[in-house]
Order: sequence, then structure tokens, then C-alpha cells
Amino acid sequence: MGIAIKRVYEKPEEKDGARILVDRLWPRGLTKKKAKIDLWLKEVAPSTELRKWFGHEAPKWDEFQARYKNELKNRGKELSSILEMAAQSQVTLVYGAKDEVHNDAVLLQKILLAKLKKTGAN
Repeated sequence: MGIAIKRVYEKPEEKDGARILVDRLWPRGLTKKKAKIDLWLKEVAPSTELRKWFGHEAPKWDEFQARYKNELKNRGKELSSILEMAAQSQVTLVYGAKDEVHNDAVLLQKILLAKLKKTGAN
């Protein structure tokens, strides 16, 4: 049980558990079969406006985090569904960004793990 993150372009593995795509756009060059996505939650991805503003520019990371957290306040239902899955079995949030440090999945994982810890489910 837990929440991991992984680039969608990395080879899917059994240990990934449920693979949840947390990007608003489908990853380029990947078929549904190859990506092995169990659930696509576009709703938890940053808004198009925020995604375009950020552009994966590391200097904007702190501000991006604040804005993205604010957007997630309206996504309680979707976050709860991920938490419910993670309480039962392993979940892997998959994303397409090249930057493995400055992307929405990194922050989303951090937020979800903190919520799991508060509930004592992890």
C-alpha cells in the first residue's frame, strides 16, 4: 500500500499497482496498451492555464506549487478516490513530464501521502 510516482514512458511493472495518469493531456507517442493506464484523472492535473504558465520552468516551481495546491482544493472527490485506492493497495501516479523533480505528480504525491499519514492509513 502506498503512492509512488513514475514517468509514463518507463516500463510498467507489477509493483506499480494501479497506474493513474495525472496529466491533462495524453502522453505523446504512447498507445493505451503500452501505457497500461488503469485510470486517467485529468481533473487532478493542473489547469491548462497553469500548465502553460509554468512550462516546467524550475524558477517558477514555488509559485506553481502554491497555485496548484489552490486548484486542488476543488478536487476533494478525485483526491479521495486516489486515497481510497491507496489505502487498499499500491497506486502509482504516472506523468509525462521530462523533469522528474518539478512536475505536478511530485506535489500531488506529497499532498496525498500527507493526507494518508493524517488518516493513519499508511
